[in-house]
Amino acid sequence: MAIWEFEPLAQERIWGGSNLAERFGRNLPEAKKIGETWELVDRPEAQSREKESGRTLHEFWSSPERKKLFGSRAPETERFPILIKLLDAQDKLSLQVHPPAERAKELAGEPKTEMWFFLETQPDAEILAGLKSGVNQGEFEKALSSGAVADCFHRLKTEPGAAMFLPSGRVHAIGAGNVILEIQQNSDTTYRVYDWERKDDAGKPRPLHVKEALASIRWDDHEPAFVQPRGERMLVCDHFKITRWWLAPGELREMVPNPKSFRHLFVAAGKIGEKEKGQEWSKGAAKFLTADHGSVLLEGIEDATVVQVEFA
Repeated sequence: MAIWEFEPLAQERIWGGSNLAERFGRNLPEAKKIGETWELVDRPEAQSREKESGRTLHEFWSSPERKKLFGSRAPETERFPILIKLLDAQDKLSLQVHPPAERAKELAGEPKTEMWFFLETQPDAEILAGLKSGVNQGEFEKALSSGAVADCFHRLKTEPGAAMFLPSGRVHAIGAGNVILEIQQNSDTTYRVYDWERKDDAGKPRPLHVKEALASIRWDDHEPAFVQPRGERMLVCDHFKITRWWLAPGELREMVPNPKSFRHLFVAAGKIGEKEKGQEWSKGAAKFLTADHGSVLLEGIEDATVVQVEFA
């Protein structure tokens, strides 16, 4: 069984840029603000396609071999339940929230729990996540009507290697100067509560979803902290497990078979080699090991950081 490699799908965004081409080797259209590449996606409007076979992620997921390919923990869902992205925030994103599972259906949306892993950050980069201590719904709505709602958000300075967990219902925004690996539920529902009075290329403001956002925000979610890893393990939640590991030059790591789950490997920094095939995986490489894949022996070439995603 070959190691899968999926073709990223570039997404134009008003806040995007070109860092994903220059820093992570993504093939992007010229003269476009690309804010995201969807690295692994199975949605009606967007499909990851495996480079060698040409098959889509949905074709693999829908096959009778689902448990063999994706592992015994693969849920019985219509679509592959995880979406992985790279984000290039050249400008700040809107203040937003994703609906929690218990409210999503009535709001005609999909829940979206996610984790951000910071790949590169500018010296003054920050995020807004959760509410400031003491902020309640009444104060939030008052600030919203006066244009000062950003003052209700908890702000954190970012740095490479940090990670933030964002369960559905946590208000948030990515500040300018962050390049992020995002692992999330398979959802594309975002309710914007404020967009900095910004206008698109046609001179029109982007739509807001204030009613839906106010119904989604967890009002008891104050001043969350960055993820605190325990060894290699960064995060385990209901939807995914994320680990981070390192390889120094000459150091070996054997990826042994895991019948419980696939493993998606992203080289966040440095370079590693697949010894048996003599192939090098440089910064930005994304590889998918199926659950039935045999052992793979990896060797550090340059000091490397790898982020691994699998089913919890």
